[in-house]
Amino acid sequence: MMRTFEDETFSPRRSSSARRAKGARKDEHEHSRSARDRAIALGWFSIGLGAAQILAPHAVSRWIGARPRRSTRATLLGVGLREIACGLGVLSKSQTPVWLWGRVLGDVIDIGLLTKVLAGRRSDRKRATASLASVVGVAVVDLKTALDVTRSGGLSRGVRASHAITVNRSREELYGFWRDFQNLPRFMAHLESVQVLDGYSRWRAKGPAGTTVEWEAEIEVDRPNDTIAWRSREGADVPNRGSVRFLPAPGDRGTEVRVELQYDPPAGALGATVAKLFGREPGQQIAGDLRRFKQVVETGEVVHSDASIHKGMHPARPSGDSTSDDGRQVER
Repeated sequence: MMRTFEDETFSPRRSSSARRAKGARKDEHEHSRSARDRAIALGWFSIGLGAAQILAPHAVSRWIGARPRRSTRATLLGVGLREIACGLGVLSKSQTPVWLWGRVLGDVIDIGLLTKVLAGRRSDRKRATASLASVVGVAVVDLKTALDVTRSGGLSRGVRASHAITVNRSREELYGFWRDFQNLPRFMAHLESVQVLDGYSRWRAKGPAGTTVEWEAEIEVDRPNDTIAWRSREGADVPNRGSVRFLPAPGDRGTEVRVELQYDPPAGALGATVAKLFGREPGQQIAGDLRRFKQVVETGEVVHSDASIHKGMHPARPSGDSTSDDGRQVER
């Protein structure tokens, strides 16, 4: 027995597969967010430790079991400056996790320095051993965080979203329609225009609070009837990348169109929050755009409900646009 929810028709087997895929994406998102939160905590820890090493070198020397000599103070000054630099780099939320790897390298250096302290005749071996064990523990956390953040694409708190829909058309037809980027504004509500140029395209879209953003994009992957992937070029107002896949739908019911989008919104996380309030959050955008895409390729028009055209309570009346035979308002 087949069931229809909104714009996607699916079987129980399809529903189970979709739930598993959604769960996997959710787990990946949670893992990525956990790694970023851990990195931010390490950034603050690095700044605090560096400040202590610079401002109180005598106390830190005693804490690690070293003799508070001039050479020890000079070493702690250098290590402290390194810690603060790495901490500030991490907190800047750089797209590349180089500062986290800087912390890993610093841990290796610190382990070497503490091993030398532990081998000294006049060192406090108990404190030096405890300090060495602490640094090894921190090094493990630093290494795991650097690896996790590297896999997730950096510390930038960009926005990611994905959505899929089943369309009753062939993969060849849908690929051809999407591959002509000038068709995209027909169903992408936020897009004003796409201009195809020599080897790249220029996109113009609606931004928050009535602003307009522009960027140039280039194709990364183009597999006919299967996948199109693109990314913005250097200097884009809103750095972004996305992909669309055309997969055979089960039961010869057409094609599953799956879109994934990642972008860094203006004003960072604050911009994303404001965008959500005004209905321009990317998850909402993709779902709406794919519904309109389905309508355009299946019927040749975008169908609007009466409520979406007339705001508030109102008597039934035409919108001024063209009206279909069954009384629905349509945008051609």
